[in-house]
Amino acid sequence: MPIMAPSPSLRAILSYAANLFSSAAAHSSPVSKLHHVKPYEPLSGAPSCPLDGPISCHNSTPIIGDSCCFVNPGGRILLTQFWDQKVHAGGAEEDWTLHGLWPDLCDGTYDQFCHMTPRFNNITEILQYHGQHELLQFMNRFWLASSGPNSRLWEHEYNKHATCINTLAPACYNEALYAPGVEVIDYFARASGLFRTLDTFYALKNAGIVPHSRRHYPLADIQKALERFSGGRVVLRCTGRRDVLHEAWYVYFVRGSLQTGEFVPAQELGREGNAGNCAPWVKYLPKRSASEDL
Repeated sequence: MPIMAPSPSLRAILSYAANLFSSAAAHSSPVSKLHHVKPYEPLSGAPSCPLDGPISCHNSTPIIGDSCCFVNPGGRILLTQFWDQKVHAGGAEEDWTLHGLWPDLCDGTYDQFCHMTPRFNNITEILQYHGQHELLQFMNRFWLASSGPNSRLWEHEYNKHATCINTLAPACYNEALYAPGVEVIDYFARASGLFRTLDTFYALKNAGIVPHSRRHYPLADIQKALERFSGGRVVLRCTGRRDVLHEAWYVYFVRGSLQTGEFVPAQELGREGNAGNCAPWVKYLPKRSASEDL
């Protein structure tokens, strides 16, 4: 991204590099009652999976063996981004922001609020307790709520979507390293790591598509630029009269677990997966500055 948070430590760099190569009602984790820090290295407690394992949604027969190394049934993973209407505090005019990491079913439909992993409503406390200060700083820069506190959006995204990812189940973790909440760290670390590789503003700018208050762009040109950039299919969503670009959804499959597996760009959207709603020509509007809202 053009303007980043302060340079991460070597430990954080290595954690995010790993990303690139690649039940009950909601409750508070026990960490909410503790104040000391118990460091957890993102992804370190996750299952160890073979490099040549099957890709999600590509098995013709039931998977035999370790289900912790195969994302199922939500094996179509969407990394979703917003183009917000205004510049966020501490942000920049070129920022696309992170909406979520969603496990759609193979046909493009989806489950939500599942019970594959516990639900949590204290995401910030969990990240702080496990020493994830750099990840939290990054999320407060790029994973932003349109209204209300960011933590409310994070809780919603985790409880709605992450609970439908089977490899985040506590049983999939190394028993010696597992503590309630480490699955939260892995979900947000993996989503943030993938987001870092998908600079939508740069991809569009490189194709001559930049924010403009009056110009309309062919939707096909935007689609082509982002799919060439990511190597896979992209779903575009618009607001207004379906003519104002607002969202980009990058579609992937996974080889291995969500935590440490390889994101494989999807070459098709599935029977129900084309949720795009944009008109053939769309506007890509500049962001409003905070002063313009006064």
